[in-house]
Amino acid sequence: DNVFVTAQVAVQQSVKAESVVDAMYKLSNVHAQIDSYVSDVVRSSVPGMTLDEAFEKKDDISNAVQQKLTAEMASYGFQIHKALVTELVPNQEVVHSMNEINKQKRLRDAAIMAAEAEKIKVVKAAEASADAAQLQGEGIARQRRAIIDGLRDSITHGSQESLSTEKITELLLITQYFETLRDIAAQSKAQTVFLPHSVSAVSDVASQIRNGVM
Repeated sequence: DNVFVTAQVAVQQSVKAESVVDAMYKLSNVHAQIDSYVSDVVRSSVPGMTLDEAFEKKDDISNAVQQKLTAEMASYGFQIHKALVTELVPNQEVVHSMNEINKQKRLRDAAIMAAEAEKIKVVKAAEASADAAQLQGEGIARQRRAIIDGLRDSITHGSQESLSTEKITELLLITQYFETLRDIAAQSKAQTVFLPHSVSAVSDVASQIRNGVM
C-alpha cells in the first residue's frame, strides 16, 4: 500500500548452557545483532503485503523472524524461545484515513438500515390500510345485505309477493340516501348542503343513480 509501518517485535532468548563462552566472546553487542536480523526479516516480508495482510499475517512474520534468529544465533550460543510481532503501527495519516473509512462505512450501513426500516414502515402501513379498507368493505357489504334481507322480509311478510331486483335496488338506494343525510347532519363541521328532499326527490335520486350505474 506504499505506507510506512512501525513493527515492534519481542524476542525471548537465553544462553545455551554448553555455549556460554561463545555467547560471551563471539558477539560484542548481542542486542544489536538480533535487532539487525529482525529488521532484515521484517523489511523483506512486510513490503510484499498490503496493510490489511500485514495485520492478518502477524503470526507468519513472527514465525519467519523466529526461524531466522534460531538458525543464525545458534552459532553464537543463544537459544531463541519465541519471537512475537507485538504491534504494527501505520503512519498517523494512514490511521486517520482508516478510521475515516470505517466511519463512513458505518454511516452508510446506518443509512441503509434506516432506509430499510422506513421502507418496512411504509409497506406495513400500506398493507394495514389495505386490510382495513377490505374489512370495512366486507362489513359494509354484510350490513347492506342484512338491510336488504330485513326490508324484503318486512315487506313480503305474510304474503306470497316477491320483490324484484329493481325494487330491492331502489330500497337499498333509498336506505343509503337517508344514511347520507344522517351522516351529514352528524358532522360537527359539516358545510351547508342543499338537497331536493321530498318523496319524488328520493325517487329521482334512485333513478339517477340507477341510470348512471347501468
